[in-house]
Amino acid sequence: MAFVTLKDMGSDFHRLEHFDGGDFVRWQRKMHFLLVTVKVYYVIVNPRPPEPGENEEESVAKTRERLRWDQDDEICRGHILNGMSNTLFDSYHTVKTAKELWNQLERRYITEDATSKRFIVSKFFDYKMVDGRSVMEQFNEIKSILDRYSQHKLALDEFIVVTSIIDKLLPSWKNFRNSLKHRKEDINLDELGTHLRIEEDLRMEEKSKSEGQVEQKEGQRDVEENHENEVEPRRSKQMRIAKTYGPNFYMYLVERTRTAIQNSIPIVLNVESDPRTYEEAMRSQDSSFWKEAINEKIDSIMGNGTWKLVDLPLGSQPIGCKWIFKKKLRVDGSIENFKARLVAKGFSQKEGVDYFDTYAPVARIATIGVLIALASIHKLVIHQMDVKNGILKW
Repeated sequence: MAFVTLKDMGSDFHRLEHFDGGDFVRWQRKMHFLLVTVKVYYVIVNPRPPEPGENEEESVAKTRERLRWDQDDEICRGHILNGMSNTLFDSYHTVKTAKELWNQLERRYITEDATSKRFIVSKFFDYKMVDGRSVMEQFNEIKSILDRYSQHKLALDEFIVVTSIIDKLLPSWKNFRNSLKHRKEDINLDELGTHLRIEEDLRMEEKSKSEGQVEQKEGQRDVEENHENEVEPRRSKQMRIAKTYGPNFYMYLVERTRTAIQNSIPIVLNVESDPRTYEEAMRSQDSSFWKEAINEKIDSIMGNGTWKLVDLPLGSQPIGCKWIFKKKLRVDGSIENFKARLVAKGFSQKEGVDYFDTYAPVARIATIGVLIALASIHKLVIHQMDVKNGILKW
C-alpha cells in the first residue's frame, strides 16, 4: 500500500508546477487536490492526537492513530515543500509541521495575491489580438485570464466580457465582428468560442482552396478568341514553323497590319450584372464584397442615428424595405467599389382600383406653374425653396 502511494506521489509531483511566489491561489488549489488524493490533507485541519498523561495508560489504537498522524504530517509537509521552487524550499524547510507551513504561506502570499487583483483586471482589458496566431489560441488565453477572476472571487458581467472579446478581434474579421454585434439574441462565452472556432475553420478551408489560384480583382471577364489566318503564303519556299510558349500563348506569322489583326479577333466580355435582390447578392461570386458594403451601410446608419426605433401603432402595418446594389465603375470599365443602399419599398397602383388622391414626394411641374401664376396675379413674393434646382426646371 505504501509503495502505491509513493508511486502516485512521484507522478503527481511530476505534473505539478513548482510554486515560485506568483499566483498562489491557483497553486494552493492544485496542492489541495494532491493532498486530498494521497489522503494526508486531514493533518492540516485536524489537530495531532494528544500524548497520554504520566499515570494514564494508552490503548494500542490511540498509539497507532498518533503514529499514523505523525507519519502523514511528514508526508504532507514533504508534498508542500517539494511543490516549491528551490529558493522557497530553502526558506521554509525548517518549519516543523504541515499545518504551520500551510498557515505561513497563506499569511504571506494571500495578502500579496490580493494586491495583484488590479493587475489581473487591467491585463484583460489591455489584451490585444495579433496577426500570425490562431484566434482560438488567443481566445483561450483570454479565458485563462478570466479563470483567474473566479480564483480571486472577482465578478464581471458576461455580456461585457463577450462584447470586449468581440471588439478585440482582428481587423480582417471586421465582417464577422459586425455580424456578432447585430445579432438579436445575446450569446454567452461558450457560444462565442463555438462561433470563433467554426469561423476560423471555414477561413482555413477557404485559404487552402485558394492556394495556387490567381485572384481577379477587377471582376469577371471571359474572352473568346478566334484567330483566322486566311493569308496568302510568302513567295519564299522556305518552311516556317510557328513557335509556342505554352498553352495560353500563340504566335502566328502573318502579313497583315496590327489593326486588321485586332479587328479579326472577336472579344466577348461577360460582366456579371448587378444583383436585384439580397439572395442574388449572396449567391453571386462577389458575395464577400456585397457583404462588406452592407455592413458599412449598417454601421453608417447606426453611427449617424438615421433611424429611431419606436413601437408600431396599433392597427398599422410597417413599410417594407429592400437593398439596392450597384457597382461603381471606372472609366476603363473596371470596378471601383460596391455600393449598397437600404430603401423603402415602393408600391404600384393595383389593377382595377381607382384612386382619387395621389401623392408625390416633390411638387410636380404643373403645381409649380400654378403657384407662379397665382403669385403673378396677386403680386406675391416668391422665395426660393431648399430643393435641388433640377427639380424646378421646366
